[in-house]
Amino acid sequence: MPASQPSAASEAQRVRFVAWLSLPQLISWGSVFYGFALLMEPLERDLGMGRAESSLAFSLALLVEGLMAWPVGRWIDRGLERRVMAGGSLLLAAGLLLHSQVNSLAGFYAVWALLGAGMACALYMPSFAVVTRRYPHDFRRAIITLTFLGGLASTVFIPLTDWLINHQGWRQAVVWLGGLQLLICLPLHLHLLRDAPPPAPRGPRPAGPAAVSTGEGVAQLMRRPTFWLVACFSVLLMSVTTAVPAHMVPLLRESGLSPAWVVALPASMGVVQVLGRLLLFFFEKHFDVHLANRLIPCLIPLGLVILLLGHGMTAMAWLFAALYGLGNGMLTIVKGTAIAQYVSREHAATLNGALGVPSALARASAPLLLGLMWQADTGYRNGLLCLLAVAVIAVLALVQAQRLHLRAHAAQPGPAGA
Repeated sequence: MPASQPSAASEAQRVRFVAWLSLPQLISWGSVFYGFALLMEPLERDLGMGRAESSLAFSLALLVEGLMAWPVGRWIDRGLERRVMAGGSLLLAAGLLLHSQVNSLAGFYAVWALLGAGMACALYMPSFAVVTRRYPHDFRRAIITLTFLGGLASTVFIPLTDWLINHQGWRQAVVWLGGLQLLICLPLHLHLLRDAPPPAPRGPRPAGPAAVSTGEGVAQLMRRPTFWLVACFSVLLMSVTTAVPAHMVPLLRESGLSPAWVVALPASMGVVQVLGRLLLFFFEKHFDVHLANRLIPCLIPLGLVILLLGHGMTAMAWLFAALYGLGNGMLTIVKGTAIAQYVSREHAATLNGALGVPSALARASAPLLLGLMWQADTGYRNGLLCLLAVAVIAVLALVQAQRLHLRAHAAQPGPAGA
């Protein structure tokens, strides 16, 4: 017999919960992740830093975020989501308020290490884990909904932060951003995350298809080929989708766009990403979720092919931006749900946390490596070819993980088996 459908009341409650949980995502992504680029130049002037010294702070934050991902995932799996995410808001608030008092390079790095710890506790991965635990039978749609506002973070906070810096200075700007964490994000996390679901019981291994994702400890799950294939997919595509935005402006200049469009196109990416998530939300019920998970990542290498073939062609640059923006917007959903769908729902937070350090290393190193591969005579061509190869390998890894997962499900006895 099919599982009973949730009542209209419980569905409305889920929508309200996820909608309110998405507001801190908008604020945290916008004030910290996207705010850094706007703070670089005034900080360099005031502290006498070079670009390499200022960039190192953000890489340090990403590294700390990755190191924290494993314990954060374990805490959430143990039912401590309220403490984790409220603590993340406090860390971000403290980091931003201390940022306003920075007067040395050492203090600057210490502040961004603190902000990295806050990011680990407050951004997408812990939020995805929260909704996966609370809505195990509808976590994918909950995650899609959660990313709607987060996808607009750059669209809202880049102009807002720029206005604050220009009118009140960068020190007062970060004070206002820290205030948003204290006045909005912290109260929301404290209120919304009451009554967390208890940790999954460690009982005997169940029969039937549920055995594919339950009844195993984390150590056993991490030895499964599906985990390593999903890890390969996530980390490799993370490197691609971090390298490209960091070099988006010079990439588009090389493609022949006018200076105005070189700025406008990246700024529109947030809206395009949200459009992709809206399409996924409204239409994914009409086709197989595994097919969607295979096709969506393909938009990234397809966009890179268009960029490589369309050198000097404005229309091809626009097509690249559309494919990449849509793909990157929906890819957040695929990466955020892949562990839960193909390895384990019950231990998704911990298993995603295990990918924190390799993901952080990929995010920190990929933009640097792409820059090192740039040459005056060939531009970004060699780097883009390398990214294309990495993206294709990542897609193939996910396809193989799907095959192993579906084969394991088909081999299980029970009414949902083969």
